[in-house]
Amino acid sequence: MGARNNKTLKPKPKVSKMSAAAMKKFKKKPCSFCRDKATYVDYKDINMLRKYISDRGKIRARRVTGACTQHQRQVAAAVKNSREMALLPYTSTAR
Repeated sequence: MGARNNKTLKPKPKVSKMSAAAMKKFKKKPCSFCRDKATYVDYKDINMLRKYISDRGKIRARRVTGACTQHQRQVAAAVKNSREMALLPYTSTAR
């Protein structure tokens, strides 16, 4: 049993078929701030900010919320400011 050289290895067949998930086209959810033409994210608007934090108090990811990059950064800063002002909790102990 010697080491195989490249000539004895069979080349892998190229697969042109894509999986069904990769072929599926989906429509990106529009950013709610861009849709409403909001100029900034207000840290005092607690009802709006609650949509962007989880039940455990974590800031939700951009792919979950559907916010664009710019507004997701503003949301994160607003959540941090409202936590500092004690408008939102840092964590939730409810289980």
